[in-house]
Amino acid sequence: MKHYNTKAIYLIMKKSIVFFALAGVSFFAIDASAQTTSKTKMDKTTGMEKKEGVLVGGAMMVPSKNIVTNALGSSDHTTLVAAVKAAGLVETLMGPGPFTVFAPTNAAFEKLPAGTVESLLLPENKAKLTSVLTYHVVPGRLQAKDLKNGQKLKTVNGATLTVTRKGNMVMIDGATVSIADVISSNGVTHVIDAVVLPTM
Repeated sequence: MKHYNTKAIYLIMKKSIVFFALAGVSFFAIDASAQTTSKTKMDKTTGMEKKEGVLVGGAMMVPSKNIVTNALGSSDHTTLVAAVKAAGLVETLMGPGPFTVFAPTNAAFEKLPAGTVESLLLPENKAKLTSVLTYHVVPGRLQAKDLKNGQKLKTVNGATLTVTRKGNMVMIDGATVSIADVISSNGVTHVIDAVVLPTM
């Protein structure tokens, strides 16, 4: 009958347990690092975290695209895009800006009296349409943090919009901002739930 050195066996087992424990810690450390890397993308130039963008109308709005290019991807803004094209404002809003755009959704346009949108899209009403659309555009880059209660915003139209703020809720002439700070290369867009109309 063979005799085993129990002390030697104990030492071997102890070393094995320590080895596998350390291996396990290393594995989980590597795995956690991989997960963090996949969730956080860094800008190699600045060393800062890059924002991936904001989801609007089923499309990701990203800072590398201009206001119009971003808007073209949103299924919630097809009416606005059609209006911008009809008014001949595409080139302007693709320009360097910067602009702050308060962008009504399709549902917002549907709240207008029946026939209003169709009428505004007629070639003979281009001036009225342009006036309505430019009333939604403010020169400069205004993020939500820059909008204060009672603030007056001079629009490209020449008229002013009034900001109402209660905590995190922001309203523009009575229209509620539903998605704020959609950053584009030439400005910022705030999605609103109603069409604001200038005095015509």
